[in-house]
Amino acid sequence: MCILIVKDSNKVISNDILVASAHINQHGLGVLWLDNWRVTYHESNDYVVLDTDRPFIAHFRYATIGKISRENCHPFNINDDEILFQNGTVHNLGNKDKTDTQHMAELLKDIPKDRWCEVLEMTECRFVTANLKERTYELYNEYDWIEHDGISYSKENVLNQTLVAVYGTLKKDYSNYHHHLSTAKYVGPGETLDKYPLIIDGLPYLLNKQGVGNYVEVDLFLVDNDTFKMLDQLESHPTWYYRERINIDTKDGTVMSAFVYFNDTVDDTGVHHKTYTQEVSGHSYYGDEVVFHDSCSCIEPIVTRDTYLDELYCDACYLTVHTHQDEINPNDLDVTYESIKI
Repeated sequence: MCILIVKDSNKVISNDILVASAHINQHGLGVLWLDNWRVTYHESNDYVVLDTDRPFIAHFRYATIGKISRENCHPFNINDDEILFQNGTVHNLGNKDKTDTQHMAELLKDIPKDRWCEVLEMTECRFVTANLKERTYELYNEYDWIEHDGISYSKENVLNQTLVAVYGTLKKDYSNYHHHLSTAKYVGPGETLDKYPLIIDGLPYLLNKQGVGNYVEVDLFLVDNDTFKMLDQLESHPTWYYRERINIDTKDGTVMSAFVYFNDTVDDTGVHHKTYTQEVSGHSYYGDEVVFHDSCSCIEPIVTRDTYLDELYCDACYLTVHTHQDEINPNDLDVTYESIKI
């Protein structure tokens, strides 16, 4: 896991890439600033320090070997002048407290520098060594690096990710979430930095009238290109809903730029909502049986029978559900859903 970013120019990395780097790799951030050759350490959520034209080498950590702690954030000292960054796992190095990268740095200390490349490239990991005194750095296993917009990345899972803010049926655990966003990276809740009118007329509609209405509550997701295209199709972008980037204020006070889907085809009724909510019924129907969702909490569960295991599961979230014969009339329940029987 982890991600290494090498930016030795004055280009600015996109907000989406920084958010993806931080939320996929949440266990610490180490930065070597290439304008003064000093190292600083941060929480991953402090990724905004990289929203700059300053050149740097940055490492976001996802812990696999060694405990989660500030001391286990990269880089690690090889000697008094040189440091090591790593993305990937070197098996049989490190332990429950110490990372494999620190262990590798300790090994390099006793190996002649002209053999470092030979040793490091015996693995499939991506490494960077930097000499703070000479102000130079070197990448290893360079063919495995990804270059994007003139910036080098040790892997591509943080690229082609887009931050989307949803306010309606796509919110976490709501009716469209399990069908469209369950595999996306949930970043967290937030609200629009500016006021907008949220109209609820069966479905929710956000009008693009900045400064009118409320600070609307949203859920933030990182989506890949395929999911992004699917959302455009779902919202009939740009003919019905259309998307634009706006600023979102998160619960920790960070402001993120995210796409939101507006719809200006509906009338502004003057009744502006702050949030759109759905209620979970807790049960649905499979034939004549009432399904009690003691593990599944989907808004619209799709109850299906696994004929091999002879049990019911929700085809939206794949969790097992249980049924009980009951005389409950569906009309007596607050919310009911039709299930699919196969």
